[in-house]
Amino acid sequence: MSSKIHIRTIITDYNSHADEIRLIRKEVFLVEQAIDPADEYDDRDDACVWALSFIGEEAVGTGRLDVEKNGRIGRVAVLTAHRRHGVGRSIMAAFEDYASQSSELNKVWFHAQRNAVPFYLALDYSIKSEEFMEADIPHVIMEKKL
Repeated sequence: MSSKIHIRTIITDYNSHADEIRLIRKEVFLVEQAIDPADEYDDRDDACVWALSFIGEEAVGTGRLDVEKNGRIGRVAVLTAHRRHGVGRSIMAAFEDYASQSSELNKVWFHAQRNAVPFYLALDYSIKSEEFMEADIPHVIMEKKL
């Protein structure tokens, strides 16, 4: 008998959960993907709305939504052991719900790593650019109208 994994995703601010967010970002972006910290960290963390997903008490995924940048989603990361269980889908759904309730936004958009494009296409996002390099990784711009 298989049991369904319960994912709890909250919308929060950076400072309320900075330790968990930093841990996930470090593991996924700096260790796993070897992204230069200068490319990973910027001045937008405090200005953004954050999603943080938990399985049990463990924080397993995160991402940010920058309302001031017209609904730009970024830094979506799920710990390796928890991928393909719906964590990324839960994060994106939380951002879409939040953005759709905002009077300022009519879409969300982001720079998607090329290898994640099929995941986002399955969530009804559209490719809006040619491929380009960012942090030495191929990306495309994707968006979804709300």
